Amino acid sequence: MSFSYTEFLQWIGGYFYPFVRIAAMLSIVPLFAIKSFPMRGKVLLSIFITIAAAPSIAVPPPVDPFTWKGVLFITQQVLIGLAMGIIFLVVFQAFVVAGHLIAMGMGLAFAQMADPTSGVTAPIVSQYFTIIVSLLFLALNGHLVVIQIVIDSFEYLPIGTSFLNQDSIRSVFEFGSYMFASGVLVALPAITALLLINVSFGVVTKAAPALNIFAVGFPVTLLTGLVLLSLTSPILLPHLQELIHAAGDTIARFRLRD
Repeated sequence: MSFSYTEFLQWIGGYFYPFVRIAAMLSIVPLFAIKSFPMRGKVLLSIFITIAAAPSIAVPPPVDPFTWKGVLFITQQVLIGLAMGIIFLVVFQAFVVAGHLIAMGMGLAFAQMADPTSGVTAPIVSQYFTIIVSLLFLALNGHLVVIQIVIDSFEYLPIGTSFLNQDSIRSVFEFGSYMFASGVLVALPAITALLLINVSFGVVTKAAPALNIFAVGFPVTLLTGLVLLSLTSPILLPHLQELIHAAGDTIARFRLRD
């Protein structure tokens, strides 16, 4: 039984290049990219997904990965995986933006803690939204949707065809606007109510200058913000579902056009 070098390259292409795309995506998608998830676990998960998905992926042309063409293939897979990962990262960052807006209105912008998904500091309200959204994402089988999307991408973005076209790259940047638009929509009821309260305190301060507004206003805005957080939590699910569908539609636009 002989095993030629060309067959070896085909075997490498059938497993190695899909592994690169899958690993690149999982390295940036929230829940998979958290600091507490060890790197060894991410690599093993990418390997297992690749082994399970490789039989359904079209085998690319045999290319030596140590040549310039092989490097281009690897770069292509990394860019595609990162582009899809960034889109799902925007889904979670939209709720972080909402937490920032609400925290500033209720006076908790100074209360910050380390974000386990990104490693940077964020207001505690943003952390509250991140935890709730992460649990909802798992309850909706969002982690399975992420894996399915990256596997389906090999059908309309085969290995070795070309890089993302101009329209695909533009759609990634345009999807970034969802981070701010959805964040404002989630936080709009709370920040509107807090704004009215602050305006009311401004009128009271003008009418009674001797009143220590800081001693009275901060507890009121804080308690009101906590009540508004409990009222805002039920609307997180429909916003998350809408963002997940929008993320899937954006990735579907990556299809190569003739």
